[in-house]
Amino acid sequence: MTTTLEIYKKKTKKSSKLFSRAKKVHINGVHHNIRFFEPYPFVTKSADGKFLKDVDSNNYVDYWMGHWSLILGHAQRKVQRKAASQLKKGWMHGTSNENAIPLSEKISKAVPVAEKIRYASTGTEATMYSVRLARAVTGKKIIAKIDGGWHGYTTDLLKTVNWPFDVSESQGLTDEEHIISLPLNNLEESSRILNSVKKDLAGILIEPVLGGGGAIPATQEYLRGLQEMVKSNNALFMLDEIVTGFRFRYGCLYPTMKLDPDIVTLGKIVGGGFPIGVICGKDEIMEHANTSVNSKKSRTYIGGGTFSANPLSMIAGETTLEILKNKNRTLYKKLDGLGRDATKMLKKVFSNDSIVTGKGSLFMTHFPRNGMTEINNASDAAKCDSSKLFNYHFEMIAKNGIFFLPGKLGAFSDAHSASDVKSMKNATEQFVSGLKR
Repeated sequence: MTTTLEIYKKKTKKSSKLFSRAKKVHINGVHHNIRFFEPYPFVTKSADGKFLKDVDSNNYVDYWMGHWSLILGHAQRKVQRKAASQLKKGWMHGTSNENAIPLSEKISKAVPVAEKIRYASTGTEATMYSVRLARAVTGKKIIAKIDGGWHGYTTDLLKTVNWPFDVSESQGLTDEEHIISLPLNNLEESSRILNSVKKDLAGILIEPVLGGGGAIPATQEYLRGLQEMVKSNNALFMLDEIVTGFRFRYGCLYPTMKLDPDIVTLGKIVGGGFPIGVICGKDEIMEHANTSVNSKKSRTYIGGGTFSANPLSMIAGETTLEILKNKNRTLYKKLDGLGRDATKMLKKVFSNDSIVTGKGSLFMTHFPRNGMTEINNASDAAKCDSSKLFNYHFEMIAKNGIFFLPGKLGAFSDAHSASDVKSMKNATEQFVSGLKR
């Protein structure tokens, strides 16, 4: 019988050849570690709506959706037209441009904490600058994050991302002693850890939904408990809403949980598929970055970079938010419904052999071991059968033309429909049937 691997290799011969070329000039053939998967990743030629097309002309219904950034789907027509019109005027000015203003105005109206905004080109930069601001404002050094929390490759925050969490993530890190890590949704243990460093605690940075760590929502009780503790020690409460911002509603997730962050970072969706990172904060905090009023001794450099607030990202982001605002409840109701239906379907097809985590249009399947019945944090997720999850995702790529980045959570976009849940159901049933043979 032909194996899944043989089917994949037969379908992706051009990708195989291109990847062999790529490995000669690129580290491991890729430019983001998670984009590599065995035996080699297919090479995308084009994308449209919910589909990716590879160089061998295979189509895939995409649930990775540009690292979850493309909530409207690939190459959304209005965004495409606006970007094309900007290209005619130039795509990189190196000066101030008008396009940044309407995008910032939309963000400020939708995100209460965004009294002042500074753009960067990546989410990594946004979180890096948030940490710098917290240390500058408080005069303290220690930053708390969450086990499994992913905030980009910044040296400040590249700690306890992958299991086992007590092993350093990388060589070349210099600030690990000033980063502490907390177990998600365990307020008692998190409080104990925070109390041990409260005199030098500059702030905490946390995702309302743990993205790379397993699509696990933080509870309101946990978040509010952390916020109270951090603020009582004159530290900053920072939320990384790069994944969650504008994903579940028009705006951020935090107002629905009655939180009062000092800084919020955004990215992904607000760039409309173009590079962006956003640092949003309260005026008195963001003013520390104002070089017109602060001397060298008192200023804090954040943002900046050749491509920050480039006119192309700005107009694509503003157009995306305009579409989201106009569709608002209808769109989010649709996306939440698709996520709910997919979650219900996966639980039914896998029966007691899986746990599905996530929120709204974000979802992830886990295969628990040793009788585990719930997943509350990244440690729980890490104890699940990751090889089975890879096989499940890889089989859908090879046999069904359905693309999840192997091992990662999935995201619905406006380009998806109920028929995609049905197709996923058929593919999942096929996978389960194969396990029984």
